[in-house]
Amino acid sequence: MASGMAKQLSVLVGAGSIGQAIIRRVSAGKHIVLADYSKENAQRAAKTLEDAGFECSTMQCDLGSKEDILKLVEFATSKGDVTNVVNAAGVSPSQASVEEILRVDLYGTSVLLEEFGKVMAEGGSGVVISSQSGHRLPALPQEQNEALAMTPVDKLLGLPFLQEINDTLKAYQYSKRCNVLRVMYEATRWGRRGATVNSISPGIIITPLANDELHGPRKDGYLKMIEGMPARRAGTPDEVGDLAEFLMSSRGRFISGADFLIDGGCTASYWYGDLQYLKATH
Repeated sequence: MASGMAKQLSVLVGAGSIGQAIIRRVSAGKHIVLADYSKENAQRAAKTLEDAGFECSTMQCDLGSKEDILKLVEFATSKGDVTNVVNAAGVSPSQASVEEILRVDLYGTSVLLEEFGKVMAEGGSGVVISSQSGHRLPALPQEQNEALAMTPVDKLLGLPFLQEINDTLKAYQYSKRCNVLRVMYEATRWGRRGATVNSISPGIIITPLANDELHGPRKDGYLKMIEGMPARRAGTPDEVGDLAEFLMSSRGRFISGADFLIDGGCTASYWYGDLQYLKATH
């Protein structure tokens, strides 16, 4: 199939609320490939999008498996020119072990960036959903920054300072910091294909998972965090979608390798405002 005649394609990994909000904003007239650890989740998202007029395909994909990612790349490129890639998949500190967080959030995202960077269409764009949590690590030594950014993916999990992590929150923070650094590194490679890639670091965004937390045993901590940040409220998937749409549109073509906090000022308050007390526990 000649490139000029191929169907344009959007790929979404992680078919939750934030990913859907982004992909529907950038995929009019394009075929959407929905990949999720749960095939049922992908199929439910596809039904929602198809009812809104989008054309979709689904597949099961474990983000932490290089084999699965390679299958996803092959599947996507067989259907057309990949113009948009959104990675909104991952596991949280309360969901998984240290090893699983590093395998999925850190290693898997790095593999995804590398492999899709090899096939992106000219003018294409990508967005990785990171987290405000990555901004809560103190400044890392430069050698650690460079290692997270540039270590060959198959050697990433062997980095000595990662192997020393024994706390799930710390593993998550390092993973999200790695996402941002890896996006910077991969932007130089994606640029050779005329494509851009950026990361977005959301704060508390109302999704089914966040709603569970806001009504669960840790709700008081979440409510205090919301009360202590400048916006005094949680965000919505549509607000993240609006930012991603800008970055992936023609208006964002001069932006690549950048990270964007969208957290209602929570990180600012964590370091310098009413949430400084959290540094003792986070």
